[in-house]
Amino acid sequence: MAASTAALISSAPSRVFSSSKSTPIVAASSKPISQTLTFPKSIHGLRLPRVAHSASLSRGGSHARKSFVVKASAVELPLVGNVAPDFEAEAVFDQEFIKVKLSEYIGKKYVILFFYPLDFTFVCPTEITAFSDRHAEFAELNTEILGVSVDSVFSHLAWVQTDRKSGGLGDLKYPLISDVTKSISKSYDVLIPDQGIALRGLFIIDKEGVIQHSTVNNLAIGRSVDETKRTLQALQYVQDNPDEVCPAGWKPGEKSMKPDPKGSKEYFSAI
Repeated sequence: MAASTAALISSAPSRVFSSSKSTPIVAASSKPISQTLTFPKSIHGLRLPRVAHSASLSRGGSHARKSFVVKASAVELPLVGNVAPDFEAEAVFDQEFIKVKLSEYIGKKYVILFFYPLDFTFVCPTEITAFSDRHAEFAELNTEILGVSVDSVFSHLAWVQTDRKSGGLGDLKYPLISDVTKSISKSYDVLIPDQGIALRGLFIIDKEGVIQHSTVNNLAIGRSVDETKRTLQALQYVQDNPDEVCPAGWKPGEKSMKPDPKGSKEYFSAI
C-alpha cells in the first residue's frame, strides 16, 4: 500500500515555524534520528465504538453569559470545550525540518489541526493538497493549518518532493508534523492502537488554546475543506457575538439566533 520512502538526512539546523518565511527563528541543532517504520497491511480496519461521555448541558442565569457549557466527570474530560493538549514536534515546511509547538499560537491564531493515517497513500493527498490550495482563505481568518501523521520527517520530505501527478504533494503552504512516537495522536484520542496509525481527526482550536470543534472520520472517508471553513467562521462569529448562536448550515451574512425562547421565535418566524 505504501511505497518505500528515501531517508533524507539534513545537517542544517532546525528552525521554529513562523508564518513569515523571511524571518526563520533558528533553534539548537539536533542530530537526525534513523527510524524504521512498519506499515500495516491494510488501512481499512474499523475502530470499536467508544463509550459515550456522561455529560450534562447547563445554561447560565439571566445575568450570565448565554452559552451552553459541557460538564463532565473529572476522570475523563471531553476534548471539545477544554484546552488542547500541547505538543512540540519536528515537522517539514518549505522543504526544511522545523519545530512546531502548539502553545506558541495561543493568543495569536486559530489552528486547524488535522490527522491523517500515512504518507504515500490515496485519500490523504487529496485532503492535504486541498487544504494547501486554500490556505490563503484560512490565513484571512487568522488561522494556521497543521497536518499530522505518524510518519517520520524524512517520509514527509520525500512526499513533498514528489510531484502531485505521481501521487505526491508538491510544495505545501503549511507544516506537516511528524508524530513517530504516536504521543500526539494518543493525546487527541485518534490513534488506532492495533494498527499504530491515526484516524482522520480534525480539531479547530481557538486563540485561547481551547478545542471548539472536532470531527473524526474512519480511514476511507475524506474530509471537506468547505465545511471546515464554514464551522470556523461560525465559531468566530459566536465568539464575537456571545449572545447569539448559529443554526444548522449557517454561513456569514445569514441570520443567527438568540438562545432563548423569545429570541428563537424571532428566528423561526423569519425563515
